[in-house]
Amino acid sequence: MLLSIEKLIYGGDGLARTPADANGRSMAVFVPFVLPGEQVEAEIAQQKPGFARGSVTRLVEPSAERVAARCPYFQQCGGCHYQHIPYQRQLEFKAGILRETLQRVAKIDLREEINLHGSPPWHYRNRTRLQVETAPEFTLGYFRLGSHELLPVRECPISSPLIDRTIARLVELQGCECPADVEEVELFADTADARLLVWAFCARGADIKGLLRWAERLPHELLKIAGISFFPSRRRSEDDAPAEMKPLARLGDQATRYRVRETDYRVSAGAFFQVNRHLVDELVSVVTANASGETALDLYAGVGLFSTVLARSFHHTFAVEASLISHSDLVQNVPANVKAVGMRTEDYLSRPVRKRPDLVVIDPPRTGAGKAVTRWLVELGAPRIRYVSCDPATLARDLAPCLASGYRIEEAHLFDLFPQTFHIESVMLLAR
Repeated sequence: MLLSIEKLIYGGDGLARTPADANGRSMAVFVPFVLPGEQVEAEIAQQKPGFARGSVTRLVEPSAERVAARCPYFQQCGGCHYQHIPYQRQLEFKAGILRETLQRVAKIDLREEINLHGSPPWHYRNRTRLQVETAPEFTLGYFRLGSHELLPVRECPISSPLIDRTIARLVELQGCECPADVEEVELFADTADARLLVWAFCARGADIKGLLRWAERLPHELLKIAGISFFPSRRRSEDDAPAEMKPLARLGDQATRYRVRETDYRVSAGAFFQVNRHLVDELVSVVTANASGETALDLYAGVGLFSTVLARSFHHTFAVEASLISHSDLVQNVPANVKAVGMRTEDYLSRPVRKRPDLVVIDPPRTGAGKAVTRWLVELGAPRIRYVSCDPATLARDLAPCLASGYRIEEAHLFDLFPQTFHIESVMLLAR
């Protein structure tokens, strides 16, 4: 059918509507890899009550803004969504989507200007996770769009130069006789993009001796690899490390040092860390700026990215982190005036709080803080909250009760930690 694209929506698709039927009703159709104003011929790939998903069969009237994609796997790989859009326009579309989502989900009319923090649009990822197949031949890749079918790749232009070279070299070397037990590999580059940690996710009951033999061979062929850690496979979001991820085996370095704002952070294999190697300093600066006082509370603290800086301007900081791996790094990274609490945020906030903090920093996973944590935040009544969000819908849901209780948005920031994709990282500075 012939469709006219109205706008982009969160998730990477464009929104179109079918022609009205005899009763004057039309249906929303979500179509990927399009731009507003384009006329496309599309076929319906999936239909559900009230909406359908389509795919473009022909661009009838392409947008004058459309550009050629840089990656040969674009539109096949499920990782990138916006390579056909000029980068500055990607930022503008994301800002509009953030405003629209806040309004649609929680009736939040964001009157404040959204401060845009752009990134170099290519080679920005310091961490990349790939699927592995060893038979009939070694293959690295990502899932094809909308499926769990492996798409073999030899490059990834949004990954750091070192990671990109390592992907190509691993494929060239046919994985250096990679064991069949290895199902996924994650490559994490340090600040200088000079050394790599490898995390390999393996089938249950994996042959540990076979894994370690492979681990010994790999750095001889790929000299930038400083250490390899093996974990049991566990399907998870790339940004939400599980709290109980215990290694099966390790060889070489178990952690790297990552430098942010003149501070070196220990980041162990399996710990969460921000993925955009160009914007970490700027993100920390905004979250911790113009804040000082007696007590700060850092929830979902990770390895202490914010806590370590907050410690310079607060007498006491409480950093709460549930992941055992991240908490271990947190303990080593923070100075003496930071209390590293190994506990779920929900459990920590449910306990009696002796003193109201002057500032709360909250950086929850994609699922957001949730009703219980948000309710406790409101009851805590800190004069300032800095909310770091990687999903505008859960952000809107969590902001609504805060704003209803008297908080106001002082500043709104959009950090484009994920160029070429639909993902939106935002920071809301709240005060009451």
